[in-house]
Amino acid sequence: MKKENKKEMDEEMKETKETDNLEQESEDISEKNQNNKVEVEKEGEDIEAKDLDVNDKIESLHKEIALLNDSLLRKVAEFENYKRRSESEQINLIKYAAEPFIKSVLGVYDDLGRSISHIGDEKSIDGVKSGLKLVYDKFTKVLSEQGVKRIESKGEPFDFNLHEALMQQEADDVPAHTVIQEIEPGYLYKDKVIRHAKVIVSQESAASENEEAKSDDDSGNEKE
Repeated sequence: MKKENKKEMDEEMKETKETDNLEQESEDISEKNQNNKVEVEKEGEDIEAKDLDVNDKIESLHKEIALLNDSLLRKVAEFENYKRRSESEQINLIKYAAEPFIKSVLGVYDDLGRSISHIGDEKSIDGVKSGLKLVYDKFTKVLSEQGVKRIESKGEPFDFNLHEALMQQEADDVPAHTVIQEIEPGYLYKDKVIRHAKVIVSQESAASENEEAKSDDDSGNEKE
């Protein structure tokens, strides 16, 4: 009888232990599930916070892009305005490039007109001559101030860079290839020839050529 009671007690203890184990496992599972739930909720909150942060960044970038586009459009508009102004200034510069020269010539033109107005007056012929000389000198000064200079020709050696030879003439009193007469003056504009001087150039006379040839023959005979 005692053995049976002991056996029953052992079985009850075993069952109680198994029950405790099951309860403990159940509690562990429940706690683990609770922890998992907390972690999931926390991860969800983190994800939601990250989504909000990303949305804020996206919105900030959109605003920045809008500002940059607006700034770019303003710069393009400013450049187009500057380009139009520059083109207009260049056109006007080319169109009115001769204005300073014309202003400087107007005084000479007025003086010339006053001189011409007295041509019919026989008593003032000397005055007309003096007036024309004054106009010429004044016009020469205006041209000089603009960088225009007359090419010196007569008596100078012929230079094809400055002169245009219309013909050659024999001349005993000057060396060959010397400008003996200026038909039309030439001019320099600063360092550029804007019109060559039209000139007549000297050449050796026949007598000089014969004398030179005779001199050469005499020299040859003496050597022989």
